Amino acid sequence: MIEEVVARLTAAGATPARAGRDPVNLPMIRTWLEAMGDGNPAYEQAGVAPPAMIQVWTMRGLAPSPVDDPLQVMSELLDESGYRAVVATDSEQVYHRPLRLGETVSVRSQLEAVVGPKRTSLGEGWFVTTLSTWLVGDEPVGEMRFRILRYKPSGNPDRPATEKLRPMITADNAAFWEGAAAGELRIQKCGECGTMRHPPGPACPQCGSLKPEYTTAEGTGRIHSYVVHHHPPVPGRRAPYTVALVDLTEGVRVVAEYRGPRPEIGDPVRVFFDDGLPVWRPDVEVLGPWALEVTPTLIVSTALATRDFQNVHHDRDAAVRLGGKDIFLNILTTTGLVQRFVTDALGPDTRVRGIRIRLGTPCHAYDTLTFTGQVLPHGIEVAGRTAAGVHVSGTVEVAS
Repeated sequence: MIEEVVARLTAAGATPARAGRDPVNLPMIRTWLEAMGDGNPAYEQAGVAPPAMIQVWTMRGLAPSPVDDPLQVMSELLDESGYRAVVATDSEQVYHRPLRLGETVSVRSQLEAVVGPKRTSLGEGWFVTTLSTWLVGDEPVGEMRFRILRYKPSGNPDRPATEKLRPMITADNAAFWEGAAAGELRIQKCGECGTMRHPPGPACPQCGSLKPEYTTAEGTGRIHSYVVHHHPPVPGRRAPYTVALVDLTEGVRVVAEYRGPRPEIGDPVRVFFDDGLPVWRPDVEVLGPWALEVTPTLIVSTALATRDFQNVHHDRDAAVRLGGKDIFLNILTTTGLVQRFVTDALGPDTRVRGIRIRLGTPCHAYDTLTFTGQVLPHGIEVAGRTAAGVHVSGTVEVAS
C-alpha cells in the first residue's frame, strides 16, 4: 500500500501552486521576531521578511490542504500504518530574494523519495523527502528540500545507556588534564634536555631523564591524519564523529576529536576545550558561543509564530506518549535561531541566501542550546548542542 501511494505521488510530479493564507505582513513578521528573540531592525526598516520565515507564509496550520499535498498524504498514510510519531531531520533552504510586504507567496511541492522501513535510534520508521518551490506570481523566490521521519517510538532515545567516558588521570598525565580543565594545551617536556613528548610518560625517550616538566602549547597545528568513527558505540557519544591526529606547531602530535567540515590532510586547526576535553576545529574566525535557555514558553510561542500546530511542540503529554521526554523545538524554529545566531554575530545587514541544516538530538524544554560557528570560504558552519549531544548542524550561506 505504501509503495503504491509513493509511486502515484512520484509520478504526479509537482502540485499546483497553493497560495498562502496571508500576504507578507508586518504583524506576522513582528510576532515571529518576538518569539525568536530576534531584535534585528533591518527587516522592518527594509520592509522585507526574514529569509528563514519563507515556509511560514504557506504553512497549512490547522486547515486541511486543498490540494493533494505529498507530505500530508504520506504523513496520514504512515500514521494509519502505525508510524504515528514524527520528527523533522533535514532542511535545505535557498532564498533567491527577500519577500516584500504585501506579496502573496504560493508553494508547489513534490515527493522526491520515501525510504523505509529503517531501524533508527528513535524506532522503526520511514524517511519522507519533499521538494518545495515558493513563488510570487510565476517568479520562483526560494526552494526547500525537506525530510521527516515517521516512526514507531521504541523508548526514550535521550537517556544514555552509560555515562560518558572520562580520562584516567595518572601521575604522568595529571598536568595535561589539569591544563585541559583550565583551557590550556600542556605538553610534557624533559627537565634535562628539553625534548617535548606526547602522550606524557615517566621517562624522556631522548635522554632517559626522570624529570618531567611541561610547557603550554599555542594550540595550533595541521592535520596529519583523521578517521570518521561509526562503530563500535562509545559510551556517552553519538556516532559518527571525527578524530584527528594533529602535528602541533611545537613539533609533537596530539589526538583529539575534530569538529567542522570534512577536513583535508594538512588543514590548519586550533584547539578549544569542551567539558574538559581538547577538540580540534579549523583555524578560522569563530562565532559564539551563544547559550540559549530553552523554556516551554520559547517552544510554544515559536511553534505558534511559525504556524506549526503539531502537538509535540505544545502538549507535553502527547510528546511523552510519542516517545519524547517533553515538548521540543520544531525545525522552523531551529532554522530561525540559526539565522538569528549568524546575523547577530555578523551584523544586522547580513543577507542570508541559504540555510542547510540537519537535526540530531531533540531540543527539549529546559535544555540549554549552545550555538557556535566557524567562518569558512563556502559559508558559516553552525552547530547547536545540548547536554544530550548535537541538536543542529549545517551551513548558512551569506551574500559576499
